[in-house]
Amino acid sequence: MHMTRVIYAALLGFALASTLTGEALAGEPVGSTKQVPALDRKTADHARYIIKIAGCNDCHTTGYAEAAGKIPEKDWLKGDGMGWRGPWGTTYASNLRLYFHNLTEEQWVRTARSVEFRPPMPWFVLREMKEQDLRAIYRFVRHLGPAGEPAPAYVPPDQEPKPPFILFPAAPQAAQ
Repeated sequence: MHMTRVIYAALLGFALASTLTGEALAGEPVGSTKQVPALDRKTADHARYIIKIAGCNDCHTTGYAEAAGKIPEKDWLKGDGMGWRGPWGTTYASNLRLYFHNLTEEQWVRTARSVEFRPPMPWFVLREMKEQDLRAIYRFVRHLGPAGEPAPAYVPPDQEPKPPFILFPAAPQAAQ
């Protein structure tokens, strides 16, 4: 029951950028780390709402799903060492606090609209978000500030990841 709940929460939690791999971190030009966008109360409240309902914390905040969301905001979005292993290899929910620290707001919006992350990150959900949602998320995460350590690096499918990891079943075959 617990594992089912965790897996369900995790799948929902990939709505932001769950598997922003080290490869994605390295591939994006570094943005301004000196300018932190203003964060008014309305934007902060909106961002918290989007982050919660999109399930970002479920994967990007260690222990969030198991604690039923009762994790202090100061500990949000620092990534997780739980691997997600499938035919694509093993991916990890990245530390969004460090990731966003290296992006400008414009780079984030462009990334959210164009990138296709590895599973189980539902990158397609980012494309459905309104621009104001993406900007609110960016401003909120930048306001939280950089914290924590980078998540483990992507592990190719032919290599064995270090535990812990969740093994995804093979994709079902399409009906012929």
